[in-house]
Amino acid sequence: MVGLGIALALASAVFHAAWNILLKTSGDPLRVSARAATWSAVIATPFALVAWIATGRPSLPPEAYALAVVSGGVELAYFQLLSAAYRAGDVSTVYPVARGTAPVIAVLAGLGLLGQRLTTQELVGVALVIVGIWSARPPGRSRAVGLALATGVAIATYTTIDQVGVHAGPFWLYAYAVFVSIAVWLAPFRGRAAVANALPVGALTLLAYAMVLTALSLAPLAIVAPLRETGIVVVGLWGVFRLGENARATARLAAASFVLAGVALLATAA
Repeated sequence: MVGLGIALALASAVFHAAWNILLKTSGDPLRVSARAATWSAVIATPFALVAWIATGRPSLPPEAYALAVVSGGVELAYFQLLSAAYRAGDVSTVYPVARGTAPVIAVLAGLGLLGQRLTTQELVGVALVIVGIWSARPPGRSRAVGLALATGVAIATYTTIDQVGVHAGPFWLYAYAVFVSIAVWLAPFRGRAAVANALPVGALTLLAYAMVLTALSLAPLAIVAPLRETGIVVVGLWGVFRLGENARATARLAAASFVLAGVALLATAA
């Protein structure tokens, strides 16, 4: 079952990369995110209802619903930070920094809070991610990189919350509770004017998040968290070759490769 979890984590990375590219090119990332969250909840509802009836109408304990609410609140911060980062910088810079930061934070939390020790492979993996993040930053002080780092903190936070939540009851029911929670938290930012890409972003977000929650129910967080970041290279290549983010293109691609190598080492060391 761990192998299936790994496959789902990799597929989730591709879908996640796709919706981030659509979000960056939408022109209004936060409003698109709010509309997309509503679409995710709407699309998920009939599937959740069928699964709920077919499995004997299960429920979650109160603490699981509380975790879903907290996770949604953290995701609100995540979407605000991510949207601000995309307005301030290029996707081929922001995405690798944001997604690469999260597994490093998870490792540091293990060291500082759980008293864990790193193997040589894990140390090299962390070092590669840090080098990649540093290489991705533009010359001088960059607001986009600072926002991307903060986004990574939010990713690490909600991933850890969800790791607990998916084991508190049926993982798909917890996932649905999270989708609804995110939609409610983001509702004030929807706006009234129409926006492009909201439906596809919502559908891709739903697929990516459902896959990663399923992966978390089948494989350890230490494996899933790094593997879901492999979309870094996809986004880096797309940004440079399709969106014309050609300034420091070699450095951007090298940075994405460093981050990917680092998370691969962290994943295989788990």
